[in-house]
Amino acid sequence: MPLIQILVLALIQGLTEFLPVSSSAHLILGSKVFGWPDQGLVFDVATHLGTLVAVFIYFRHELMDMAKAWLGPVASESDRQHRAMAVYLALASIPALFAGALAHDVVEFYLRDVRIIAWTTIGFGLLLWIADAQGSREVKLEQINLRSALLIGLAQALALIPGASRSGITITAGRFLGLTPDAAARFSFLLAIPIIGAAGSYGALRVTMGDANIDWIAFVLAMAFSAAAGWVCIAAFLALLKRVGLMPFVIYRLVLGLVLLWIVW
Repeated sequence: MPLIQILVLALIQGLTEFLPVSSSAHLILGSKVFGWPDQGLVFDVATHLGTLVAVFIYFRHELMDMAKAWLGPVASESDRQHRAMAVYLALASIPALFAGALAHDVVEFYLRDVRIIAWTTIGFGLLLWIADAQGSREVKLEQINLRSALLIGLAQALALIPGASRSGITITAGRFLGLTPDAAARFSFLLAIPIIGAAGSYGALRVTMGDANIDWIAFVLAMAFSAAAGWVCIAAFLALLKRVGLMPFVIYRLVLGLVLLWIVW
């Protein structure tokens, strides 16, 4: 794989994994624009690991607090909240992991069509707009409860549909449930850890079983670029939310979906 293809696709994956836009739509668009073939399984594994590293680094303090709360006695209200958050993230991950195990092949063979991705990019973009417009409550991250966490986890299972966007659908669900934009985004990013880890582990297992050969230089470069892009994306997105909200991302999704439809037709 040429260096420019590794760089561009790794940056696309890293930047779009955490934005409420479709990473699959962007990868397809990038390949169409430059005339590149499918990036392959090894590249997918590398970029998944890279984005996993990015979210681990950005939320390292929160993750350490959760680990400490579980490894030691609960000595304060903060410890109780961190312990509860770890439970919520674990339970909320189950629906998407279960759905992925059952429907992965169906999605790969029947739903990875540009027309489907275009329409889901538009449809879920409109849903994000509705959720953000009607969001009246101001629930902060530390105030999230088990019911809200499970409902967001159920919504995350819809991210198997190409074009839906994992971060997009979980932020949408969070806003419907009254979470602030910042709280919805932070919970979405933390919830990405088990899902990205599972996807990367599944891909790595297929690679070790001989489904693909590894170009280690390309692998390391793809992982490094996607990790750097992912970290920048998380930081920039959380900062932008406070200034511009979610509406620019809704508009972007609508434009992207229309561009994909134009490419097809």
